[in-house]
Amino acid sequence: MDARLRDEILSILDRASDMTLATVRQDGYPQATTVSFANDGLDIYFGCSEDSQKARNIRRNGKVSVTVNLPYADWGEIRGISAGGRATCVTDPQEIERAGQLLLGKFPQGIAEYASGPHVGVAFFKVVPTVISVLDYRKGFGHRDLVTGASAACAPLDR
Repeated sequence: MDARLRDEILSILDRASDMTLATVRQDGYPQATTVSFANDGLDIYFGCSEDSQKARNIRRNGKVSVTVNLPYADWGEIRGISAGGRATCVTDPQEIERAGQLLLGKFPQGIAEYASGPHVGVAFFKVVPTVISVLDYRKGFGHRDLVTGASAACAPLDR
């Protein structure tokens, strides 16, 4: 992946607080919800109730899509990403600790009670994008760069 494009993706992930997460419901319809997240490079972590609908959806089918957008005053400033990938429940204690610390670092005021110690009723999930569309309307209305195999650091396909 082009270094400038990777830096743009990371800048968006680092500066945004919330993402829209789309999962697949049992009846086959998509379900979109908003979750707060933190990232470790291109890996995205979030926590939720272990028996929430999104947690059940992911356990049944790990295919997800996410969108992350930065605030903007007019359309000429739109910047964001749309990504598809796989979500998995984090079960390794060290990775759970890492996810908790990343979230605590990004949301120190609201997540302290969930970021350390026993995580009763809380599940942490990791999203690994395999395709990312980077929106940057500063380069023109509707401009996007498409990256596939994002977690494997592949090159952009089109401009």
